[in-house]
Amino acid sequence: MPMLDAAAERAEKGAAPGQDAAPTIEQTSVAGEPCVLLKLGEIVLKGKNRELFERRLQNNIRAAVKGLGIKIQVWQREGVIVVRTESGELAEVDAVARRMTDVMGIVWVHRAWRVAKEVDATVQAALDLVGQHPALLRKGAFAIRARRRDKRFPITSSDLNVLVGAKVQERYDLPVNLKRPDMVVFIEVDQREVFVFTDGTPGAGGLPVGMSGRALVLMSGGIDSPVAAYRMMRRGLRVDFLHFSGMPFTGPESIYKAYALVRELDKFQGGSRLYVVPFGKAQQQIKSSGADRLQIVAQRRLMLKTAEVVAHNLGGAALITGDSLGQVSSQTMQNITALDDAVGLPILRPLIGMDKTEIMAEARRIHTLAISELPDEDCCTVLTPRRAETRAKIEDLRQIEKRLDAGEMAEQLATSLQEHRPSYGEPPA
Repeated sequence: MPMLDAAAERAEKGAAPGQDAAPTIEQTSVAGEPCVLLKLGEIVLKGKNRELFERRLQNNIRAAVKGLGIKIQVWQREGVIVVRTESGELAEVDAVARRMTDVMGIVWVHRAWRVAKEVDATVQAALDLVGQHPALLRKGAFAIRARRRDKRFPITSSDLNVLVGAKVQERYDLPVNLKRPDMVVFIEVDQREVFVFTDGTPGAGGLPVGMSGRALVLMSGGIDSPVAAYRMMRRGLRVDFLHFSGMPFTGPESIYKAYALVRELDKFQGGSRLYVVPFGKAQQQIKSSGADRLQIVAQRRLMLKTAEVVAHNLGGAALITGDSLGQVSSQTMQNITALDDAVGLPILRPLIGMDKTEIMAEARRIHTLAISELPDEDCCTVLTPRRAETRAKIEDLRQIEKRLDAGEMAEQLATSLQEHRPSYGEPPA
């Protein structure tokens, strides 16, 4: 195989002469170096701030791989990011590729081969890739999709399609099907090299976590709030989690569930923090105040007031809930309006127009549904009235809060936090 331009490679990664890694045995399967090619989505539409988004994404990529114990180099290109492992071992490249599917801001993850920017090297890599698919060789059809990002390359994209396709037919005697191929070989001619690959895995999309600021999720043990957290992380928010436990009137099961849910969601942002508030005695006080049918809405207003205090302490600019309009009695239009009145921070409700089936489907996709369905007794099921108000009046709720001194209660609850650091990939507690 013609060698890559070693001088250009060392200059880009900042290596000194003589530091080139020796090829591994596995690399002989394809004439090139294995790497991960990441395609960006709406980031490429950003204007003058695009560099900030790309830099944040690069940092998030490095943080996501850190837990794997794999050393990588990250290169930014026009609309794509190239990730190389220092070892060049296929197993490590595969592990990095799998991890990248959870990094927000990436729309496609490709396990690619990086070859010299020469026609012969490109053809050889394509032939090797096709040869790795025995099922295709028996009865499949193929197509070549070439893209020349660097127009200085001597062969146009169309001519490269024809040339490589002819070589594949000559070697393997396979039919071409441009509309419905069984296999597509993608060729992308870049600044210093050519990338050759056959398929990819959809990424998480959205914006890099951290680009939109920080917010606080009111995290129950149910199905909705984890999905709401995921959706706002996907829009670039870094989130912390606040869970209200029914203790001392319930066991710790809801805390275990919240911990497990945050640990699963941590794969999308890393460094997640879960705060737990024992809320049982506050519920008892609300019940003793004569709230009656207003008790659920009054409880939720106190939760929001407490969350606002916590969010201010953590630098959060918004609260996030899993409310879906009309799903339960506390989520009618009138009650949602009454909840908004409780705090000054904006309340983000990314699930507001989704039904339960849609929410469950997304929870299943992000692997939180099975955890949410585990049995527990959360604080909302304790000390609740037989019937709940669906048309709460703000003035009635304010009167209840005045009797309770809800502002002082929220401040006290915010000082009773227990902090946990669930980390994705750690063994269950």
